Amino acid sequence: MASQGESARAYEYELGHSERELKRLRLQAELTDPFTRQYYRDAGIEQGMRVLDVGSGGGDAALVAAELVGEKGQVVGVDIAAAAVAAAQARVGALGKRNISFHHGDLDRLEFAEKFDAAVGRYVLMFNPDPAAMVKSAARLVRPGGVIVFHETDWNGVRSNPVAPMYQQCHDWIVRTFEKVGTNPQMGHHLRSVFVRAGLSAPSMALRALIQGPSERVAYIHMIAELANTLAPVMEEQGVIARGEFDPATFGSRMISEVERLDSVVVGRSEVGAWSRAS
Repeated sequence: MASQGESARAYEYELGHSERELKRLRLQAELTDPFTRQYYRDAGIEQGMRVLDVGSGGGDAALVAAELVGEKGQVVGVDIAAAAVAAAQARVGALGKRNISFHHGDLDRLEFAEKFDAAVGRYVLMFNPDPAAMVKSAARLVRPGGVIVFHETDWNGVRSNPVAPMYQQCHDWIVRTFEKVGTNPQMGHHLRSVFVRAGLSAPSMALRALIQGPSERVAYIHMIAELANTLAPVMEEQGVIARGEFDPATFGSRMISEVERLDSVVVGRSEVGAWSRAS
């Protein structure tokens, strides 16, 4: 997230931290955790490491990292939103995870007694007005030779075949809203320049995407419908949709029904990973 002194964005995190949004994040995690897990492994996250999770939110990415470092490792999540930290702490407590902890505070100002072996982050740089500065702040907390790995999205690749108009429209609304409030929906393909501007060597990178039919048990279209519901007030406020144009009670079911009726294959946003080493 942006630093506490940052005023360039209209919203600190326009999706908020409501219980409904935290549930959507858990659905998102079920869909995208396999990508994150592979990027973290490819970057060099392994058993016994001490890992910093940047912009930890509800703790989804921290749980992935904790799985990889095992009981002898440790994951420390940091987030500027007190509500997110509280929710994450409650969640890992309920799961009995002893190798994860969370800190509320600004990454630029936090200090730790020892350096981390790695810094990771998922879907955090896109919400920051200066992502290179954020990566640099994370890297200063990592030992020389330690891992820096981030997983971000690029919404340029979204498509459907046969074309599902509501699905396409939903993504267009989301992208336009993000752009209006200062979020970068194409952060994935900017990761290389972000790493280099942060003073790191050019990263290794990889791209994956969800491709699904309409009847998947855990469907990308369900998650996107929930994202549109969350963003609807901001969409209207920013003039992306007209008042009354979006009905949160029916939009998701109508979009899903359209995809089913057309028997469309939907391709989701690109999921991009990038990793390098601290100097």
